[in-house]
Amino acid sequence: MNSRALTIGEAARQSGVKVPTIRFYEQIGLLPAPPRSEGNRRQFDGKDLSRLSFIRHARELGFEVADIRELLSLTETPQNSCHEADSIAARHLREIEARIEKLQALRGELQRMVEECGHGKVCECRVIQILADHGECRSPAH
Repeated sequence: MNSRALTIGEAARQSGVKVPTIRFYEQIGLLPAPPRSEGNRRQFDGKDLSRLSFIRHARELGFEVADIRELLSLTETPQNSCHEADSIAARHLREIEARIEKLQALRGELQRMVEECGHGKVCECRVIQILADHGECRSPAH
């Protein structure tokens, strides 16, 4: 058995990345096309599994494909400064913090709508009234 004996199914199982996703990553160039067996089956190795795990983890943290591509390219020169990787992560953190702020404003507005609803008739419903008139909102940030 050679060092590239893993089928796509086994690579998916070991990496936690679904088979169609592995094919997609190969298609968009995040994962290099592995060699094929005589039966034209993809053959993956440990390096491929490490790369798949890296991609999966980065996606779980919300990194975009372009950022993952750039981070992967940085791993090819391990002795270089990690300034660029830090910059990518810092930018992503700022984006996440902005989303959290917007979600907190949304949460507050929805809580207020629900709390102000008297559970009476639709014609008196604060949820419906606020949704119908954005001016009734306290936070324009959502």
